[in-house]
Amino acid sequence: MANHKSSIKRIRQTEKRRLHNRYYAKTMRNAVKKFRNTTDKAEAVAMYPSIQKILDKLAKRNIIHKNKASNLKSKLAAHISKLG
Repeated sequence: MANHKSSIKRIRQTEKRRLHNRYYAKTMRNAVKKFRNTTDKAEAVAMYPSIQKILDKLAKRNIIHKNKASNLKSKLAAHISKLG
């Protein structure tokens, strides 16, 4: 266990951030999974902007890497074009 007040506080902050980041990353993964399971093109087109917004926000806040967000967005756009 940590001995310094600052390290005890750092442990508390890190745990809080870890749980926060984990929640949003899991939410993003569930949204992407739901999108990929969609077979209706109109529904997929409607869902795409909201998923894109989620990915951009997570990349901006360094929860996921910006290149990962870009790769996911392009793969999801390709998924939309395959439907139809």
